[in-house]
Amino acid sequence: SEGSTIVMRAINANSAKQLRKAVACAPRKERSHWVLSVAVGAESISPLMWAIDQGSLEAAEAIIQDLLTIRADRDRYYYGVDALFARHPDIWRRLCIGAPKLLWTLLDGLVWRSRTVEGGKRRTAYFCRHIIVRADGNYSPAIKDLCSRQDPKLVSHAVVAHAINLVWSKVAVHTFTLRHAIWIVSWVAYTLSQAVFDTELVDGFESEPATMRIAVVVCRCIVYFVFFPFH
Repeated sequence: SEGSTIVMRAINANSAKQLRKAVACAPRKERSHWVLSVAVGAESISPLMWAIDQGSLEAAEAIIQDLLTIRADRDRYYYGVDALFARHPDIWRRLCIGAPKLLWTLLDGLVWRSRTVEGGKRRTAYFCRHIIVRADGNYSPAIKDLCSRQDPKLVSHAVVAHAINLVWSKVAVHTFTLRHAIWIVSWVAYTLSQAVFDTELVDGFESEPATMRIAVVVCRCIVYFVFFPFH
């Protein structure tokens, strides 16, 4: 059907209870489609974004919770996280601007905890791929969007903290170490060429003038051709 569906009526009423009843009518494999796409003439609108834009946050929260609930039948498991981010790759920014309260709902839905306890611990899975990369494989601006809220509790959420630690340990630490190693080497070369070797030449201490001059040239080449291109 087009336009007015039971899902849209629940959103207009801003009723989480009606929303859950409406989505319960959908087969498991179509639940995400019911709350992410509704045909209106030749166009398709998202009930989730409609709820956020209209301020129906109770219904929007119910949609996010339903999408991020893991379900199963005899054939497969169903988890709407990929459908959500495929439909709305900018969901982090949209929530930061229009419904920051729902950021917690979304983050909580990206955590799975086992019901069984082994040795006083429970297995936990963090679905943080969409915080780190986008569907096209490029770096996601999600962490930047979340940090723009300037909320220390938000960025301390287990999913965000795990994603940041992964980015740091797997990617950023190597770039950080390389850049600072180059800076240190260049600083040493600059100090030697400007304050050590050059001073000895000016003061007339020339036990090996050719060797000293070559050392100065090498150090300055390191500074000009290694240090400067990285800055």
